[in-house]
Amino acid sequence: MRKSLLITFFSACFLASHADEGMWMLTDLKKQNAAVMQDLGLDISIDKVYCPEGISLKDAVVHFGGGCTGEVVSAEGLVLTNHHCGYSYIQQHSSVEHDYLTDGFWAKTYAEELPCEGLTVTFIDRILDVTDYVLEQLKKDEDPEGLNYLSPSYLEKVAVRFAKKEKIKTDDFTVLELKPFYGANKYYLFVKTVYKDIRMVGAPPSSIGKFGADTDNWMWPRHCGDFSIFRIYASKDGKPALYSSENVPLKVKKHLTINAGGIKEGDFTFVMGFPGRNWRYMISDEVEERMSTTNFMRDTVRGVRLRVLGEEMAKDAKTRIQYAAKYASSANYWKNAIGMNEGLVRLKVLDRKKAEQERLLAYGRETGNDAYQQAYGAIKQIVAKRHDAVYHQQAIYEALMLGTEFSKVPDTDGLLNALENGKKKEIDEAVSALRAEGAKFFNKDYSPEVDRKVSKQLIALYARLVPAAQHIGIFEVVNERFGGNTDAFVDACFDSSIFSTPEALEAFLAHPGADKLKNDLMVQYARSVKEGYRKAGEEMKAETNAYNRAHKTWVAGMLALKQKEGKAIYPDANSTLRLTYGKIGSYEPADGEEYLYYTTLKGVMEKEDPDNPEFIVPDKLKELYRTKDFGPYAMSDGRMPVCFVTATDNTGGNSGSPVFNAQGELIGIGFDRNYEGLTGDIAYNPQLQRAACVDIRYVLFIIDKYAGIQRLIDEMTIK
Repeated sequence: MRKSLLITFFSACFLASHADEGMWMLTDLKKQNAAVMQDLGLDISIDKVYCPEGISLKDAVVHFGGGCTGEVVSAEGLVLTNHHCGYSYIQQHSSVEHDYLTDGFWAKTYAEELPCEGLTVTFIDRILDVTDYVLEQLKKDEDPEGLNYLSPSYLEKVAVRFAKKEKIKTDDFTVLELKPFYGANKYYLFVKTVYKDIRMVGAPPSSIGKFGADTDNWMWPRHCGDFSIFRIYASKDGKPALYSSENVPLKVKKHLTINAGGIKEGDFTFVMGFPGRNWRYMISDEVEERMSTTNFMRDTVRGVRLRVLGEEMAKDAKTRIQYAAKYASSANYWKNAIGMNEGLVRLKVLDRKKAEQERLLAYGRETGNDAYQQAYGAIKQIVAKRHDAVYHQQAIYEALMLGTEFSKVPDTDGLLNALENGKKKEIDEAVSALRAEGAKFFNKDYSPEVDRKVSKQLIALYARLVPAAQHIGIFEVVNERFGGNTDAFVDACFDSSIFSTPEALEAFLAHPGADKLKNDLMVQYARSVKEGYRKAGEEMKAETNAYNRAHKTWVAGMLALKQKEGKAIYPDANSTLRLTYGKIGSYEPADGEEYLYYTTLKGVMEKEDPDNPEFIVPDKLKELYRTKDFGPYAMSDGRMPVCFVTATDNTGGNSGSPVFNAQGELIGIGFDRNYEGLTGDIAYNPQLQRAACVDIRYVLFIIDKYAGIQRLIDEMTIK
């Protein structure tokens, strides 16, 4: 593909783009989206949204923990995100004595704000188009396998070179991220500032923040107050720093204004966030592969795991708290996989993909370019050839790596080598290191007995799902020593391994032996799982490399075709900062059905079920509803708003994203998509796809009237 043609792809102004579809690069907004956004209702200049040379709304949008989005809502570094984004940290601080999951948490002073180990908040300082520079480096550097163009380690080296050339300083808190876009037809460099002292400030009880839980997840209408509050801390001179009691709240350069004036049908909205992954440029064969491998495994394996975890969590409060975050994380994409497969069939996405790819093939024939036909043929052949390896790798990942926690026992190779060398100093150091790793493995959120029960189910399930000839190596032990009885194997692991209990590990470390390590079943199992996953990847390495090359050509063709047709051109999501826009609106999921664009507190009361933990309503919330004590946050007709939907193009990673009105003011927090829109990761549907958002008025109402934390209300700029 000639460079001049690529330039054409990315420099045209796409005024004919569909308003709602697209996860747009901020760097392209002015030339590509500004006119459309303003026609739809944007009432501020695009420079106030994103300005590379000055302060803009972008500077108040943060990557929360690496997997969600957050927004800064006060001059003192207060950050709003979703309850489910903060869930693992709420759980981290919870215990039977202080059950913040059930009761909620509200810091009344700075001193009560709780440090969150491992949590980061990241600002995007600069976004640079470095395509030309990367292409130059690719030509210069040795590349025997022809893979540098996608290699994260190679691109990291190129980023360092570019930073040195441009005198961009980096350290432990200022970092670089260079990523490929459009199938590696373009490259952008992100210069980021990472804050590592983040503290929990507030979270409603799960009966508010997680109301509806798994039943309502990915559904509309929704009635959850899905938000939590954190604060960024820095050194006294305002620099990023590791946690210290001497650190102070960060004085930010930009925070958002909150608009509590309400919303209405047809209002223009836009969202900024960090969408994780989508695959809009797949061919139909890839969609079928996704349905029968990744989605099938998520549905089948996680369904079993969740059933066992749910039964154990229902038995006592300690187990419920231990496994709350693990359960929620697993359940989220279990239901997503089910809904996506259903939607792909119901909405005939395969037919749409086939029609789309035929248009590109016809375009190639019209223009005398057979590269697209060659790429298409290559992708079809590769997908067919790699199917069994993809299926097996997903089975290992879901059932054994994610499902069985003892697959993550600490690596013992260092101690084994030391024992075989026989040098006391090396042995003592290795023992000390393994003791420290063991303490991390036996953390407060791990129960060996729960792991035993889950593992019995999942290892047996793996054995049924995968042909015996493909089973990972540990099944030789299962078959030879246990007659193929996976339950007996699991029991032997938990009865005899040095990692069966903290006490067993400590007893071994007091008198370590090489033979004991070599014969330990948990150690053998963990090594086999890792090796099996690696081997499955190796089996399709050649196909993966060939696929990446063909996909690059295919995407370049799709870009050319979409430009010719006047359609949207934007890169697949890859956890980088994007903007989407659309209008608030009701929708019709099926003939004769219509879902309104908003929900109210009345719906919470209607869904209440005191016998179902997913639909319990706190007494205080019921009292506020009974007395209509909604403060200034009610709708004009006196009702209390809870959630709304808008037609922005969101996916995983957008959780916690700020939802802006036409003036660039915060009106909500995105937290989900609707069930009918789950196919959006592969094919966007403007009639059905909606982003579910908690209304900012409900957030303020819970902070103010339910929790009574006036200091947080006073801290925010509320219009």
